[in-house]
Amino acid sequence: MTCRPITLFTGQWADLPLATLAEMAAGWGYDGMELACWGDHFDPERAASEDGYTRGVHDTLAKHGLSVHAISNHLVGQATCDPIDERHRQILPEQVWGDGRPGGVRHRAADHMRAAAAGAAALGVEVVNGFTGSPLWSAVYPFPPHTADLVDRGLREFADRWNPILDAFGAAGVRFALEVHPTEIAFDSASAGRALEALDGRAEFGFNYDPSHLAYQGADYLGFIHEFGDRLYHAHMKDVWWADSPRRGGVHGGYLPFGHPDRAWDFRSVGRGRLDFDAILRALDRVGYAGPLSIEWEDPGMDREHGAREACQRLRELTFPPAGAAFDEVFSEPGTTAWRAGKARPGYRGSAGTGSPSAGTSAPSPADDSAPAGAPQNSSSPSS
Repeated sequence: MTCRPITLFTGQWADLPLATLAEMAAGWGYDGMELACWGDHFDPERAASEDGYTRGVHDTLAKHGLSVHAISNHLVGQATCDPIDERHRQILPEQVWGDGRPGGVRHRAADHMRAAAAGAAALGVEVVNGFTGSPLWSAVYPFPPHTADLVDRGLREFADRWNPILDAFGAAGVRFALEVHPTEIAFDSASAGRALEALDGRAEFGFNYDPSHLAYQGADYLGFIHEFGDRLYHAHMKDVWWADSPRRGGVHGGYLPFGHPDRAWDFRSVGRGRLDFDAILRALDRVGYAGPLSIEWEDPGMDREHGAREACQRLRELTFPPAGAAFDEVFSEPGTTAWRAGKARPGYRGSAGTGSPSAGTSAPSPADDSAPAGAPQNSSSPSS
């Protein structure tokens, strides 16, 4: 099995034409793109209705040896369940914002998400990443105190709004991958489980795994992989740093902009934060994730072109094809030199071609371990 492709999420690059960005990304070493549905990168409505549009997108990428593995419609998706206010106007297409009346905005956003499913199918990809927004985000901190019924009603509202959207995804043969993220219906493992339950576990709905949004909250970013392995439809690779000592701006940010020195956490380019990417990649292997590793490049202190190139290189150095067999499986093949060498190992008293030590051979005790007590589990030191 070959390594997963490394792709670039184009959302942070929507100020550049797709043709320009494709040439740059190929030069940085990327295998493909995750196309944002804003800027000129991908228009799902044109893709679903206009002959030749998707062929033009493929041709633009193929000219530089790139492929496309997913599209993303985060901005419009946010408006499907959010309480709508003026903030949404700056992220939504004019045709979705319309007159700004909340009910109409949410209705048009839902239509646009259904078009994204059709556009993805026309492009030949099977995953649309994005956001859902949330009718419950204002109740995340339980004051004024909320009842269990309030949360249940919010989850039912989410399901009522998203089941018709997911029906369109199912008809198109496409899956939706929610990026688990603050302000969404799911922002950690516990809320992700509730979101799946609200939708009765329907297969069209899964997750775009992004560890950077979990770790700084104190959520288990490796545990998320193991809990939802069969629902990981896509993966973002982005790092995050958090402080060891208290800062003026805590986990909620203190209204401070990204990059402010008083923040307790910030996004970082891959390998420059505190995430253990070796452990992440091994966990993704363990649950059978075979999709792309898509770099969502964000780092407030670094030039983005330098960062995009460096992140691709660093991730490629860490990426490896998963094992096809146990490394010592060769010892169990009778007649091989390695098998005979295995039989000659001290303590060998196996049968039927096994290389296992005899029951009377004891394993080294923990005291025999050569690693010094208290040795760190991750040798990489975090940036500050």
